[in-house]
Amino acid sequence: MRLFCIAVWTCLLVLEGLLQLASCQPFQLDKSDAGLVRDCEANPPSEYVAPQDKRRDWMTGFTGSAGIAVVSRMKAALWTDGRYWVQAERQMDCNWELNKGETTIVDWIMTETKEGETVGADPFVFSIAEWENYRKPLLQGNRQFVAKENNLVDIIWAAERPPAPTDDIIKVPDKFLGRTWITKVREIRAQMSNNSYKPTAVLISALDETAWLFNLRGNDIPYNPFFQSYTLLTAEFIRLFVNDSRLPADIKTYLNTGCTSDECVQLKAYTDIRQNLQEYVKGNVKIWISREYTTYGVYEIIPESKLLIDRYSPVQITKSIKDRTEQKGLKAAHVRDAVAVIRYLVWLEKEVPKGTETELSGADYLNNLRSEQYFSKGPSFETISASGLNAALAHYSPNNETNRKLNPDEMYLIDSGGQYLDGTTDITRTLHWGTPTDFQKEAYTRVLMGHIDLARSIFPVGTIGDVLDVWARHALWEVGLNYKHGTGHGIGNFLSVHEWPVGIGSPHTCQLQEGMFTSIEPGYYEDNEFGIRIEDIAMVVKAETKHTFGGIPYLTFEHVSLVPYERKLINVAIMNKPQIDWLNNYYEKVRKTMSPELQAQGLTEEYDWLQKHTEPFSHSVLVTYSLINLAGVLLGNFLLQGSFL
Repeated sequence: MRLFCIAVWTCLLVLEGLLQLASCQPFQLDKSDAGLVRDCEANPPSEYVAPQDKRRDWMTGFTGSAGIAVVSRMKAALWTDGRYWVQAERQMDCNWELNKGETTIVDWIMTETKEGETVGADPFVFSIAEWENYRKPLLQGNRQFVAKENNLVDIIWAAERPPAPTDDIIKVPDKFLGRTWITKVREIRAQMSNNSYKPTAVLISALDETAWLFNLRGNDIPYNPFFQSYTLLTAEFIRLFVNDSRLPADIKTYLNTGCTSDECVQLKAYTDIRQNLQEYVKGNVKIWISREYTTYGVYEIIPESKLLIDRYSPVQITKSIKDRTEQKGLKAAHVRDAVAVIRYLVWLEKEVPKGTETELSGADYLNNLRSEQYFSKGPSFETISASGLNAALAHYSPNNETNRKLNPDEMYLIDSGGQYLDGTTDITRTLHWGTPTDFQKEAYTRVLMGHIDLARSIFPVGTIGDVLDVWARHALWEVGLNYKHGTGHGIGNFLSVHEWPVGIGSPHTCQLQEGMFTSIEPGYYEDNEFGIRIEDIAMVVKAETKHTFGGIPYLTFEHVSLVPYERKLINVAIMNKPQIDWLNNYYEKVRKTMSPELQAQGLTEEYDWLQKHTEPFSHSVLVTYSLINLAGVLLGNFLLQGSFL
């Protein structure tokens, strides 16, 4: 999920990853400036934003992670995807209309503005692609789309707006690092040298890329250990644009800030990026940038002849392929994380029947369990703890108004994750403590079947993640079911829980390569009744195949998440043998890996629970079911033949 923000004067405001139109009638404006747009993020698109950048939340009351709100002098409307329609209707008051795709945002703007009027925007909160997505159609409609500086939302927000963070930036401990920052810089420089277009510099705008490159972390964004920054890397120098008051003396020494060689970091003020680039482009240079994550604010000052544009930066692609130390760290983090989740599942089985626990108390309890594990640095996103009809909202998070008691007779979805110094985790389990309906069991089993089919898939090197999406949906499609979200996303090492461009079922995915990590998370959501999602993290590994056509190796997935599924919701009668075999092999792996860890932490009750919940499934039900089907077919044929005698 990538978000963007716009804000518009009298016409259009884009906030916090969302396009918002806000009425600005208190301001006296020239008629030619009837549509001044202002974006609200401080850096390229990000799924999460700092508290001081949550402008859409503040304006609309809608807290979903994706959406666009537009306000004119007479109207106010919100666009968001299908996951959030119910949530938006609950959270917004009657001043807002929810647009479910009846009209596009650009068409809406066209009806609210006149030809010749101007729509302005903060260029530092748009990626290049996002800017063009508005500029071109508005230009065709004889509206100008131009860069403006003042953020009207911030003017209105004023003293109520949260302050920017000032905490120290920290370094990732050496034992969790496979490469020093100098090694990483050399790798990127080698890619520059080997590029046929011979770029002289790489401009890094995405916050997680700079954090990864220098092995540094911050806390500017909730759940994401990033810090506001840009990096300009050339063969001759390294410039880090950051608030250097947040860098302690030992970090400055670590970055070699006291020297001027090509492996010394020059510290520059975060706000000096445009001025510095303007000076640099005066020379005979070519700057390599990412179309997806470079802000239009820096792009617009670089002459086209001095640009090399790729969809993703070399840092982003390099970061997505984990080295052996990173792989080891992610796997270790998921083992400790599984301990917390298993403890939570055991606790739920005991406490839910008492009728005292709620979505919020459950989420808090799980967060506390994770905090007890080694190297814990907090949640990796806001926990989705959803009972009954709330789980029908794919990315619902409880609050005091929507909080429901956990009920043994309802399905419960828990989607959560943790940040650890050695890795980031994300896992979803759907539970039922009572007697599920036949439809709930079928829906759950078909989600699991899709999960397994994707996990078992074998594909050639170079396959784009989006191509594999059908594996996860096929079992649902067979009976006319589906879901409205993507099937997988990449994940970082103490970085972002949603790390693009790795993923499945999204147009933003890249070619899968060995060493990448992705989630596998199909689901099904019955409006106002229940929701199902089964999510695990898996690593892309080499597959053992009988042949290697064209000499091209093949890949598959290795599961990293290690928590059993809800046994009473699984109907093996509709599963095939390869699916049941995979499930039993997975349970054997969970038991072998987690049993010693639970014993080492003195968790006897959880150890006993794991033995029970990882018992292998029998094929006898499948055989019986197949025989019944066969008998039915034979009987039908016999009766049919008799009707012709």
